[in-house]
Amino acid sequence: MIVTKATGLARFYHATRYSWKGLKAAYRSEPAFRYEAWVALALLPVAFWLAESGLQLGLLVSSLLLVLTMELINTAVEAVVDRAGTEFNTLAGLAKDLGSAAVLFSLLIVAVIWGGVIFDNLIAA
Repeated sequence: MIVTKATGLARFYHATRYSWKGLKAAYRSEPAFRYEAWVALALLPVAFWLAESGLQLGLLVSSLLLVLTMELINTAVEAVVDRAGTEFNTLAGLAKDLGSAAVLFSLLIVAVIWGGVIFDNLIAA
């Protein structure tokens, strides 16, 4: 049996549906993703107020999106590891820890970028 994949707009439509399905699943099942999404939503207007240039705005907003992206990837890694089995496995634990570390680093990136923008704006004032 030959399976044909959708192309063009149909492919875009299906890809978008799957992406929204993933976002909804992450929001429903992952408290960390919910918290980070709400913090990002709260900081978004602050970014528009704080930014003095398009570049600063892009950095501020992108750093928030990076955290959400890392959390989605971490959740995907955890789901795959949990699907593989429930018995203890050193590599499974390592995979989960590395995913968590990626989220931590993305949060540090937010702190560095937001701190840098605030510092630049204070110096310029």
